[in-house]
Amino acid sequence: MSDVDMTRVVGTHDLLLVTLDTLRYDVARELAAAGRIPVLARHLPGGVWEERHAPGSFTYASHQAMFAGFLPTPAAPGPHPRLFAARFAGSETTAEGTFVYDTPDLVSGLAAEGYRTVCIGGVGFFNKGGALGGVLPGLFQESHWEPEFGVASPTSFEAQVDRAERIVAGLPADRRLFLFVNVSALHQPNWFHLPGATRDDGDSRATHAAALEYVDRHIGRLFAAASSRRRCFAIVCSDHGTAYGDDGWTGHRLAHESVWTVPYAQFFLEPEEHGEHREHGQHGQHGQHGGAG
Repeated sequence: MSDVDMTRVVGTHDLLLVTLDTLRYDVARELAAAGRIPVLARHLPGGVWEERHAPGSFTYASHQAMFAGFLPTPAAPGPHPRLFAARFAGSETTAEGTFVYDTPDLVSGLAAEGYRTVCIGGVGFFNKGGALGGVLPGLFQESHWEPEFGVASPTSFEAQVDRAERIVAGLPADRRLFLFVNVSALHQPNWFHLPGATRDDGDSRATHAAALEYVDRHIGRLFAAASSRRRCFAIVCSDHGTAYGDDGWTGHRLAHESVWTVPYAQFFLEPEEHGEHREHGQHGQHGQHGGAG
C-alpha cells in the first residue's frame, strides 16, 4: 500500500517511470542484497525491492495495463489503493490520495494536467516500424525508438540515457515532464553482458543478472537527468519476469511464478542528488554484439 498522496505530487513534480523489461524478482532481490547494484539499491526503500505481481505476462499486455493506471500489485491480500486511476464507478482501489483522471489512460491524463509526455522505447513493441509497435508509443506526445535502443544492442541503455539527457535539456524549465523509459537490456538476447560468454552459450539467469548490473552502471545518469530541474517522483519496476528452465519453462507470456513475480520500487529523486552520475555513469565493459531478439 502506498502512502504517497499523488494528488499533491501530480502538478508539482516531474515523473519518471522505468520498466526494466523482463527483470525477474529473485534476480533483482539477490543482486541488491549482494551489493551488485549499488546505484539502484541506494534508492530502494530500505535497500530492498518490493515483491509485486505483474499485471500481464508479456510486454504489450503489461504496459497497456500500467498505462491505464494498473501498476504491479503488492504480493499480499488487498485491496491495494492505486497511485493512478481513471474515473469509473465501483473502483475498489481508488483512494483519497489517488490521482484520478478523466481520460482513457494515464498518459493523456497527465498531458491534460500540462505534462510533456515522452516515451523512450526499448523492446520491439515500441518499434514504430510496424503498426502494432506504434500503439504504446502513440499514447505519448513524443516518442523515440532506434535500433540502438533495442534488445540486440549491447549498449542499449547507454543510448537510451543519452536520449533522455537531450530531451530533458531541451525542455522549457517550467514545463512538467512525464518521462517513460522501457529498458530492453534484460530481455533476451542478454548473453553479451556477461564477460566471457558467447552466443553459443546463450542466455541464462547469470547473463540476466549481468544485464541488470550493466543497467545499474548507467541508471544514475537517468536519475540525474530526471531530477535536474525539480524534485521527481520515480517508479522503477519490471513489467513481467521470464523463465530460464524453471520447472521446465522457458521465456514469458506464460503463467509461472518467475513471470508473474516482479520487483517494484517508488521513491523521490532530489535535485541536489544529481551529481551521482559522475561516480557511476562511466561506460562499463561490453561483449560482442547480440543477435536479433
